Amino acid sequence: MAESWATLGVDLHLEPAGPGLRRGLTDALREAVRSGRLVPGTRLPSSRSLAADLGIARNTVADAFADLVAEGWLTARQGSGTRVATGVPALPPGPRRTPPAAGTTAHRPAYDLRAGFPDVSAFPRAEWLKAARRALTAAPHDALSYGDPRGRVELRTALAAYLARARGVRADPERIVICAGFSHGLSLLGRMLRARGADTVAVESYGLDEHWQLLAAAGFRMRALPLDELGTDTGKLTPGPAAVLLTPSHQFPMGVALHHDRRAAVVDWARRTGALVLEDDYDGEFRYDRRPVGALQGLAPDEVVYLGTASKSLAPGLRLGWMVLPPAVAEEVTAVKGDVDTCGAPDQLTLAEFLTSGAYDRHVRASRSRYRRRRDGLVAALAARAPAIRVTGIAAGLHVVLRLPPGSQERVIRAAAERGLAIEGLTPRHRHPDAAVQAPDALVLGYGTPADHAWSGALDILCEVLADPAVTDAR
Repeated sequence: MAESWATLGVDLHLEPAGPGLRRGLTDALREAVRSGRLVPGTRLPSSRSLAADLGIARNTVADAFADLVAEGWLTARQGSGTRVATGVPALPPGPRRTPPAAGTTAHRPAYDLRAGFPDVSAFPRAEWLKAARRALTAAPHDALSYGDPRGRVELRTALAAYLARARGVRADPERIVICAGFSHGLSLLGRMLRARGADTVAVESYGLDEHWQLLAAAGFRMRALPLDELGTDTGKLTPGPAAVLLTPSHQFPMGVALHHDRRAAVVDWARRTGALVLEDDYDGEFRYDRRPVGALQGLAPDEVVYLGTASKSLAPGLRLGWMVLPPAVAEEVTAVKGDVDTCGAPDQLTLAEFLTSGAYDRHVRASRSRYRRRRDGLVAALAARAPAIRVTGIAAGLHVVLRLPPGSQERVIRAAAERGLAIEGLTPRHRHPDAAVQAPDALVLGYGTPADHAWSGALDILCEVLADPAVTDAR
């Protein structure tokens, strides 16, 4: 017990060097402050604790501290300990930033209406903390050890019940694999398909470039399917692709639901060819003006891989997603993921509790009402202030598509950026390079992103830009 007091200190990495211990320690502390490694206000270990860690006399550390206090690098107050002083001449930490490219701004926009993000300020922190406390209190000790590569059984069981009830998914907890978001799940599926010898995947003409880049990096060729008012034309699928990646309940970003004839066609294609349908149900909870469209997986659980995440309903930073796998591929995907779970057990346990307690349903319903009010406000404001702009894809989700006059997309984006508003065009990011469809000038506008206090300001700037004839007139 002679050294038990040392456990009450804080760790500090120092490498004193020089002709004497006192000077070496003083120089090392001064450099740690000057370089920014120890920022103003940082509390240092006690002289006794640091002396024990460094294997030197306590008086040497106390003298070094006193020297730096006298020079103004440190402050020492009774009851507050020794801290790094404010106002010291620190160098900026890390490498120098590269200057922004010509035509760009170095600061973040004041407002953001890019698609793909929820309002993270509305994350239910209090309820999440309550669920975390309940979940961790009830969890067995081995829940915090290396776990099943499929993920915690508590979460897989809760998801099976929720997805069956809310999305019409036929889910068995044994065939659910937890992953760190959609891209992680798609990566695992890509590795599984490549191990089978597959080299081609069909995709929608419009979607997210990061998903196409992930498939391309895995070695896949892609075939882009046509898209019209009935959704992706699955009748154009031919033998060859090992899978097709679809957003059938709410096509991203165009917003149309896949027609029932085309849903049947893609299931028939998968059954005939032995291919898989990869269903991205990216915002399945958010429906406003139409009856909920059930998951495609419910029609064909043996042919469809269902992928969902908590990124839109809760927050992207949770990095929690899930795959409901057909029996024929469940073991292969699990093997690709590895021997142990790679997603954090505490968050998995908390989400399981959030689902089973009803807190998730309450949060989703509240979010759905808030996002619907935003969508209604957006549509009404544009109708009143920029009536020439056509709004589409409004029945569901967290974004709309605004059709612009030909040739105006880039002018609109630049004009918005100059006013502090970040927006994104339909092309080039959202249109596959091989797509045969003609790309209209349009914005993919996310109304879920801003916090409530920023929503009206973002909407005002958007309407200003779209109502300006100098910006939107065809030239």
